[in-house]
Amino acid sequence: MNKQTLLKILSSGAGSAALVLRIPVGVILAAHGAQKLFGWFGGYGLAGTGQWMASIGLEPGYLMAFLAGSAEFFGGLALIAGLLTRPAALVSAFTMLVAIFTVHFSNGLFMSNNGYEFGLALFAATLALTIQGGGQLSMDNWLSKKFAK
Repeated sequence: MNKQTLLKILSSGAGSAALVLRIPVGVILAAHGAQKLFGWFGGYGLAGTGQWMASIGLEPGYLMAFLAGSAEFFGGLALIAGLLTRPAALVSAFTMLVAIFTVHFSNGLFMSNNGYEFGLALFAATLALTIQGGGQLSMDNWLSKKFAK
């Protein structure tokens, strides 16, 4: 990867408001990923999540649970730190789209019916972060200044 490409990924014209979006979205994603990967916070861990994913047609279930859990957990941590915000947010946005269309869409919009409103909110937030980057108060911003020299 050349320096120009790296600078495009890291640099962001977004101000400090990106931090207000990154932190709660990152916490939510990391917690959901921890449920899938480690069974924390009442989750089922890889084995249980993998069995469930296989039961809804996402095969191989264990691998799909690992990929979704990793995208959420590590992507969430990256968003909190503002490190590689755009790639982490893009992978998270894709993960939310998969969740919306494979699990929630047929239930309608509202969460009370296991609908897609929460996934849609996370998709919108991660898509916004993909577009705007980590903002002024991010590791990306600090790194982009170092690489620009």
